[in-house]
Amino acid sequence: MKTLFLLTTAITLTAGLALAQQGTPGAYFIEQWDMDGNGEVTLAEAEEKRTEVFVMFDKAEDGVLDATDWAAIAEHLAAETGEKGPAAGMGHGPGKFIHDSMTQTYNDANSDGTVTLDEFVAATKTVFTQIDRDGDGRMTPADFGKM
Repeated sequence: MKTLFLLTTAITLTAGLALAQQGTPGAYFIEQWDMDGNGEVTLAEAEEKRTEVFVMFDKAEDGVLDATDWAAIAEHLAAETGEKGPAAGMGHGPGKFIHDSMTQTYNDANSDGTVTLDEFVAATKTVFTQIDRDGDGRMTPADFGKM
């Protein structure tokens, strides 16, 4: 069951970015991260979704992302953003912000080499602010179009 959840969330995490670049900017991302279905993503919704992402990659289920987990994240991102991956070309705009937010450095607030769930969720505010360019507290396709 966890494997299916991991696969589904992993595909959703980055595939939406590629599809959004082909149509309405950010539309697929918003569809996947919009927990209440109102067409926008709030900080609370982004924090909830990033909690799911953390759980997906915490293979030991110990509440910490360690070197093994980060290696799995890097491998996943490389496959997704590679030349033939569903999120190819994710190196700019909101895709870059989201990609960067999936690194240990971005999330390891106390620089101890591991990332707790609290650290990972706290980092959500930074990436949210980078994408919510108009500062209205909502990520909408308009925010993705401004990049």
